[in-house]
Amino acid sequence: MRSYVKRVKQKAEKLSKEQVLSLLEGVVDENESLYSVLESLSTGLLIINDDFQLLRYNQIAESWLPFSERLEDILGSDTAIWEYIEDEEISTFLKKCQLKNITNSSEEFSTVTSGGSVRFLTVTIAPLINEGELNGKLILVRDITESKNQDILLHRMENLANLTNLAAGMAHEIKNPLGAIGIHIQLIQKALNKARENEDKLPPKKFVEDHIDIVNEEIDHLNKLVMDFLLAVRPVKAQLELKEPDKLLDNLVSFFKPEFNREGIEVIYKASDSGKRILLDEKLFRDVIMNISQNALAALKSKYSAGENKDTGGETILPGPKFCISNIVKDNKFIITIADNGCGMSEESLAKIFEPYYTTKANGTGLGMTMVYKIVKEFSGEISVDSKLGEGTIFKITFPIPQKDTKLLASDSQ
Repeated sequence: MRSYVKRVKQKAEKLSKEQVLSLLEGVVDENESLYSVLESLSTGLLIINDDFQLLRYNQIAESWLPFSERLEDILGSDTAIWEYIEDEEISTFLKKCQLKNITNSSEEFSTVTSGGSVRFLTVTIAPLINEGELNGKLILVRDITESKNQDILLHRMENLANLTNLAAGMAHEIKNPLGAIGIHIQLIQKALNKARENEDKLPPKKFVEDHIDIVNEEIDHLNKLVMDFLLAVRPVKAQLELKEPDKLLDNLVSFFKPEFNREGIEVIYKASDSGKRILLDEKLFRDVIMNISQNALAALKSKYSAGENKDTGGETILPGPKFCISNIVKDNKFIITIADNGCGMSEESLAKIFEPYYTTKANGTGLGMTMVYKIVKEFSGEISVDSKLGEGTIFKITFPIPQKDTKLLASDSQ
């Protein structure tokens, strides 16, 4: 039709009124067909000019992206499209593409719907080519929520496989307090039976109270074991969103730094300054960092509590009592390194650190690091630890970075 219209245009003056009307009807029909195709796409589409002003769109793009106004009202506006997008990260991405004249780029984003659910979107900027020449740009919006949820479900299935070990550990832990309760109840029963045989003369008050106190302590212990077990086996309900770990860690370090400083421990934080975002649940991520940092604080206090201010033989991880968190981006992965030069761990403790119910603390449950491991896996991450007794410990947490800046089509304008 387009070539036909061009030929007709050259002979427009010679056309009759009926021929012109017929031509217009053909143009209208073709336009309606193209509009139907546009609306039938499963991908959101925004057609913009080089100034990022909206020329055309389909309804699915309007439903997936959070606009401050109806697209119908801003069609043909002199204002760039990114200024109407309420999601700050998506708006910033498109603004960057305009300012830097980027025509081939793709990035993942998470948005929260009015109902509170999280939707994952891929927003792509691509060149609009007309007869071999750049004639504007396309903004493509794809919903990848289902595939992301499938990945999350897969990780949860893997976590459920650890239930056997947890259940076995729970059974072992319950045996001890139950045995202690049984023994002390029997001792009380024997004392009461003996009292009945001795003219109902009860044993000394302290004797009975001691046994009852122990029974109550073991009951409290059992209750704590059950609550911790329920916490460990309960599926991690992660509300994953794309977040900048640099910013999250900066806030967390500011929160716990005063506590470390009061103990004479220097806290060092080095951000990657990459602006990279990864899929995280902010609350659960906080739990991971706080758990590791509190363990480090205990290790540092244990080593330096006697006023030790220098290394105790061997090469330490860090000079002096220090706690360090540093971030780097490498091979499309975001790597968080958390190091301390506290008392460190033995080879036995290092081998069992993520096992449920293993702890070296008198009041520890042995589930803290198990939960850390579980949460990191929920984020599709990996965690490893290296430690030397008397020298310190290093945790390394690695998260995948969602694919971005994907090259779609070569363009001479870049």
